[in-house]
Order: sequence, then structure tokens, then C-alpha cells
Amino acid sequence: MKTVAVVDYGMGNLRSVTKAVEHIADPTTKVILTSDAKQIISADRVIVPGQGAAKGCMDALRQYELDEVLRNVSVNKPFLGICMGLQVLFERSDENDGTDCLGVIEGKVRYFPDNATFKTGEHKLPHMGWNRVCRQAQHALWSGVPDSARFYFVHSYYVQPRDASVIMATSEYGIDFVCAIGRENIFAVQFHPEKSAADGLRLLHNFITWDGSK
Repeated sequence: MKTVAVVDYGMGNLRSVTKAVEHIADPTTKVILTSDAKQIISADRVIVPGQGAAKGCMDALRQYELDEVLRNVSVNKPFLGICMGLQVLFERSDENDGTDCLGVIEGKVRYFPDNATFKTGEHKLPHMGWNRVCRQAQHALWSGVPDSARFYFVHSYYVQPRDASVIMATSEYGIDFVCAIGRENIFAVQFHPEKSAADGLRLLHNFITWDGSK
């Protein structure tokens, strides 16, 4: 029996992610929604979902004493970040006048309207709805997912990695922005696979069968 831990730190879409993974898991996979550090550390795979603000997310992780736990598990087992679970992997977010994050991936989280294309009002924030995800690199989690497939987004910030080699996919909303990153055993996405129909479920299935290599 292999275990997938969905990290519960009180932020957002935790149960919908858990239900989606349970839906595609085979009988040999146990899915647990947990805030227990020992369960997260002992799990075979870890998923960090979440919605909300970066400061609230980091405050909650520290309150649950999970910030250092996530730094540790992100380097030694298959790790999937979803939405806020992507953003908190970076060093710092522009949100709340600057929020220090986990610092696992070098780079920043930026607010969309720093770009002039938003000043016309044609692009509303948050960016909400279905959008195309354009693959920039091969990865095991793309198996069976068509390039330019549409996924569901809800966000006002986007990640800006310092190292372009981690960029797995981009999307476009007024600007081209990074919507998926991968490095070694880490894969993280800005969109919500649990809300993205068959292609989202396929990506989740790929994760729970992934051995952590690219």
C-alpha cells in the first residue's frame, strides 16, 4: 500500500483535491488529508494544494509547524504543488507588500498588473476560468495530456523562476506567464487539475504513479 498525503493547513480546496485523487487512485493507494508532520514525512507522495493569500498560507504553515516539513519532503519524494502550493515554493511573493515563502525554488511571485497590458481593463483579476496550457518541456506528468489542453485557473499572481530550465508550461493572460514548473522530484502547477475535467484527472493519475524522475 502506497500513501499520498494531501497537506491540510486550512487553506482552500483541500477536500476537492483529496476527492479527485481518491477517484483516480487504484486499490493499492491510500489517500490521506492530514496536517500531521509524521504522516506527511512517511507518505510516499505529497500534494500541497491551496487557495488564498501568500501571507495567510505561510502563516498557516508556520502555525501548523509544516514549513520546514515541506522544505524537507520537497527534496526526497514525489511532490505536487497546486495553485498556492506552487507559489509558496518560491523565495518571495509581491503579495501583502512582500511575503517570504519557502525558498525551495529560486525566483519570485509577481502581481499581474505590473504589466501595461492590464491598464486597458480588458483583463480582469483574478484570472478566472479555462485557459490553454502550452508545454515547454517534456515531463512524465504530461503523459496522455495533449499540448495546449485547457485547465481551470483562479489567481492574481504568477511565478517568475530565476532558472528557465524549471519551466514546464506557460499560459497567456495579457502576458505569457509560467503555469507549471518541474525540478527533480517536484512538479507544481498554477491551475487546478482537480477542477479541470479529464485532463486534470489524467495529470493527477500521472502524479500518483510517478517515481519522481523527469
